[in-house]
Amino acid sequence: MVFIYNFILICLAIILLPFILIAFILQPKFRAGFWQKIGFYSYNQKDVKTTVFHAVSVGETNAIKELVKRYKEKNPNENLIITTTTKTGQEIAQKSLSQYAKKITYFPYDFFFSVYSFLKTYNPEKIIIAETEIWPCFITIAKSMGIKVYTVNGRISPHSYDGYKRIKLFLAPVINKYEKIFMQSSSDRERMIGIGANADRTEVMGNLKFDITTNLSQEEIKKYADELKTDGVRTFIGASTHKGEDEIVICAFNYIKAKHPEAKLLLAPRHPQRYDEVIELLNKSGYKWGRRSNNANFQDTDIILLDTMGELSKLYSICHIAFIGGSFSETGGHNPLEANIWSKPVISGPCIFNFKDVYKITTEKKCAVIVNNQQEFNDELLSFYDNINKYIEFANNAKTVFDENKGAINYILERI
Repeated sequence: MVFIYNFILICLAIILLPFILIAFILQPKFRAGFWQKIGFYSYNQKDVKTTVFHAVSVGETNAIKELVKRYKEKNPNENLIITTTTKTGQEIAQKSLSQYAKKITYFPYDFFFSVYSFLKTYNPEKIIIAETEIWPCFITIAKSMGIKVYTVNGRISPHSYDGYKRIKLFLAPVINKYEKIFMQSSSDRERMIGIGANADRTEVMGNLKFDITTNLSQEEIKKYADELKTDGVRTFIGASTHKGEDEIVICAFNYIKAKHPEAKLLLAPRHPQRYDEVIELLNKSGYKWGRRSNNANFQDTDIILLDTMGELSKLYSICHIAFIGGSFSETGGHNPLEANIWSKPVISGPCIFNFKDVYKITTEKKCAVIVNNQQEFNDELLSFYDNINKYIEFANNAKTVFDENKGAINYILERI
């Protein structure tokens, strides 16, 4: 079945080659790491015990940062290889994990020759894949070479589950080649078993996202506050916004600005390629605005566009309330805990299936609110500005949530 899969994959690549070439020319992100992904890897320490950690993009890379750090502390003589699929994931890995990794590179395409080259070059003892990445050729070849492959922090949304079930006959033999599968919740575990995973090798580990740390000193926080001049102003952050959400955020900002003219907005689009369209929107907004990359601050502006990489999780520290994007689109939301870890209340739209279990906890504990439309968003945001007791309650509850849900990293370190 894997042979047939790879044959079809290669045929599709040949058929779609003209479109692939056009995408490579028009979108640099698609050609990032191409030569590595196709199989051109280099490494000269094959005699050293090696473990590979794989994270697809930014979210997964951020999720495994603390796990990688703790794993290296427990296994200082091992070489760690970090791989990502996307260019932005690669950039974050280089910034945050280079001190723990012997090498940071790209994960191979799932062609047999690319996979074989990767595995022969690095010769890892084990491979730890963040969240639910199922690459049939990669897993099959790794298993045949005696390499243990693990999934950690796995999750399957109901939507993905419906799709996976349709190809269960093909997936089940592949999934059962994993050494262990560690899922975030019992519902994720049941869905994984439902598509063919071995129940004895599929466990609930909790969520790595609750084991994140702030990693900023008070001096560093003060430095960010001084740079952006946030002292004395309550700053609202629209984080990881997708197409159509920047308008929603600015509308909510208009609503609170009418009653709280001192309010400021930090707007952080999820994807850099959207900066131009967001800039056009800001130009039409009537507000004074500036770019973080140009060292803009809130003394002279109402809105700052966060157009730098790797700063969002840190700048939550100097904001007061966070809207988490991807939740008024079909994206499924992004990680609210990156704001909650700083004791910041979170507002989100209704589409949060990527973090359904996380939001179940944070909304029940009253450190996050889910709104269904623009008016609800406006009203909830205003309530945090008007009601200081509500704000303090949500901020304190955010700390409690982390105290009660830590432990996923320790669980994984004991089991692997």
